[in-house]
Amino acid sequence: MSRQKEIDLAGHPADRGAEPGARPLADRMRPAALEDYVGQKHILGPDKPLTRALAAGRIHSMILWGPPGTGKTTLARLLAVSVAMRFVQISAVMAGVKDIRAAVAEARAAQESGGEGTLLFVDEVHRFNKAQQDGLLPYVEDGTLVLVGATTENPSFEVNNALLSRTRTYVLRALDAEAIRTLIDRALADGERGLATLGITMDAALRDQLAARADGDARRALNLLELAADIAAASEARVITQAELDEVLREGLRRFDKGGDYFYDQMSALHKSVRGTDPDAALYWLSRMLEAGADPRYVARRVTRMASEDIGNADPRALRLALDAWETYERLGTPEGELAIAQATVYMACAPKSNAVYSAFNAAWADAKNRGSLEVPMHIRNAPTRLMKDLGYSEGYRYAHNEDDAYAAGETYLPEELIGTRYYQPAPRGLEIKIGEKLARLRERDAAGPARQTRSHPAAAGDEDQDGTSPDDPDPSR
Repeated sequence: MSRQKEIDLAGHPADRGAEPGARPLADRMRPAALEDYVGQKHILGPDKPLTRALAAGRIHSMILWGPPGTGKTTLARLLAVSVAMRFVQISAVMAGVKDIRAAVAEARAAQESGGEGTLLFVDEVHRFNKAQQDGLLPYVEDGTLVLVGATTENPSFEVNNALLSRTRTYVLRALDAEAIRTLIDRALADGERGLATLGITMDAALRDQLAARADGDARRALNLLELAADIAAASEARVITQAELDEVLREGLRRFDKGGDYFYDQMSALHKSVRGTDPDAALYWLSRMLEAGADPRYVARRVTRMASEDIGNADPRALRLALDAWETYERLGTPEGELAIAQATVYMACAPKSNAVYSAFNAAWADAKNRGSLEVPMHIRNAPTRLMKDLGYSEGYRYAHNEDDAYAAGETYLPEELIGTRYYQPAPRGLEIKIGEKLARLRERDAAGPARQTRSHPAAAGDEDQDGTSPDDPDPSR
């Protein structure tokens, strides 16, 4: 077995030989062999790339990405043991370039003296800045060390492309209740590192309850178990009862990072549930976010966005209801105001859906951005002065209110280059059915009328003695 060496947050060697009781239970119960590692079968199962690499006695640089308590640090240690490499650990929270250089120097010395390889484990690697991440590149490339970085954040956003291209990313999943129950049983039965010497017992149903409430986090489960055991140890019976378990489970245990992937994943789930017309799922994800501490104002803001993006003119009332819910929360606060947000969410989940305006707006925006400054047609330009009228501004403009049904059939309002473009295509749902029918009728009238000869540039002053006004037009400049 290889010698393991760690560097603590301050950059000094950590004492792994301390009394077992002086270390937290979660640290004491780390498995010593890969076969005792629990979970992550999707990357450690038969014929998986990581399994094949270990079988060949080699390991590659990698990023381990997953929630807290899923075994990232433990797996890194066991990988080093499996391929007989030195294990050096630094934390990106406290370490800097100096610590990286020291680790590299030690790795080179070990390589030159006995050919021993070094696995450098960087906890929270996403906390390294660009210069620090770039500083690792040459040593990963030349084989001075094998880098294993651990992160709870999406590496595609937080880790430099240069470093990502030289490593392989493995996604670690939250542990299921069965896996965590296995770890709880081990801790209660282990007399050397666990709680067996304390004579602590715990009913199977309570173990299941703790496993479920740990929310996929093995470290959290063992920390809570240790707290409950400390309480039980003070009693003569030394039994963890429902009372002891309730005491340590008082705080909510849902995973929720207000600025990280869990936040955006859950918000995405809420949005997609509304879009998918599933009020039950929408309520669940809304509750998950609010129960875990999401700012209701931010949720209300996103719900308002859903009203425009996914419902639009199929039911324009959704937007007003979303704004009312937002305002209600501002007036009532928590928890009363959250009910209004839930009401708006359910309404939108059940409402007819249309992204027609959203799609039309995006398409129009793209043309506005990419087609340059297309000229405003002369007949719809403002003409506040005589010179502008002489140049043909507003000439031939038809005041819609003077036309049949207040519609100037055949009139055009787009730049010449875009005439005939249709951005808005109403969905055949909700109110947009009626909107679509109306637009279809108006386009039939357009087709039956004479086509306008659109002009985008002014005539020479004095070429025509017309001002483009209509005696019935109260203000042709509008």
